[in-house]
Amino acid sequence: MGAIACAATALSISGCTQKDKGGDNAIQVTAADTTCDTSAKSVSAGQVTLKIENKGSKATEVEIVFPDDRIVSEKENIGPGTKYTLTAEVKAGSYEIACRPGMKGHGVRRKLEVSGGSTAKRDPRLDKAVAAYRQYAQDQADETVPRAETFAEAIKSGDLEAAKKAYAPSRVGWERTEPVAESFGDIDPKTDTRADGLEAGQKWTGWHRLEKALWQDKKIGSDEKTLADQLVTDLKDWQRRVGKAEITPTSMANGAKELLDEVATGKVTGEEDRYSHTDLVDFNGNVEGAQKAYELLKPAASKNDPALAKELDKQFAALDALLDKYRTTKGATDFVSYDKVTKGQRKELSDAVNALAEPLSKLAAAVVK
Repeated sequence: MGAIACAATALSISGCTQKDKGGDNAIQVTAADTTCDTSAKSVSAGQVTLKIENKGSKATEVEIVFPDDRIVSEKENIGPGTKYTLTAEVKAGSYEIACRPGMKGHGVRRKLEVSGGSTAKRDPRLDKAVAAYRQYAQDQADETVPRAETFAEAIKSGDLEAAKKAYAPSRVGWERTEPVAESFGDIDPKTDTRADGLEAGQKWTGWHRLEKALWQDKKIGSDEKTLADQLVTDLKDWQRRVGKAEITPTSMANGAKELLDEVATGKVTGEEDRYSHTDLVDFNGNVEGAQKAYELLKPAASKNDPALAKELDKQFAALDALLDKYRTTKGATDFVSYDKVTKGQRKELSDAVNALAEPLSKLAAAVVK
């Protein structure tokens, strides 16, 4: 790794520690196609703000990660020339700030040391929210595994129609808590990668590889049966590890925004479930997960920023009502096939997602005021 770039002001080269005007730890992160410059290599524990600017030619992802690649907080799809502010709550320890141009590979990384542990006493409502969300994430994983087993058994029995029927339900819990699943780094690439998202040399496994076999290839062979077993194994690994995930009020808030970004970049476009066209099931799962995180954080957010909470209530309700138009029944997976949704309807869905995403991006800052 190269030298850390400190901002050109009165920053100390030995510590490169910076505070923003609000008194919180603030780090300027300048991402490019081959570099990741940060204005600080050490900060105090507590609220840390990354003020990110992508000066490269590719969309990038910026993460705060543990040395073992567990993700503390992240922001995906930061486009060229785009700025974004990421707020995270970080405990004392050793971390890295990672920039991943093209959102692939290990990325360019810079070390970050977080020291001290004497931070302002946190609102007890936030501790309650974290505990409840951790249980929610575990519940979703616990519910996903048996559904994935049903999906796998249908594949192994060679029952194409039963496997198709079990595909979307097996994904709901994952989609609701995807940021937690992604925080481990190694599970998501094995379970939820699309063909165009593979790294060099990576074998395509997981849901979407099986989705292609069922809907496009219309056949189940020995490879698919092996892959079905592997999917269950990988999801059980996720299930065991959920309890070890790093969850904070800000990671919950940032995760809610990431779920909306997932909708905007994959579900609205029809790219996520391109063979089965079950995109609205995933879409709804992402929205439900984001709404759950918000509802748990709302007691603190509404105290600190009542106008924001009012706007979020309004936009979640509007998006929920719009999604209801595409339900065939009241079930969590009963939606019309996405290839039946017109271009104009997709634009309406996209507009509703964007209307929610903008205030949701302010939630992390609101809960730690």
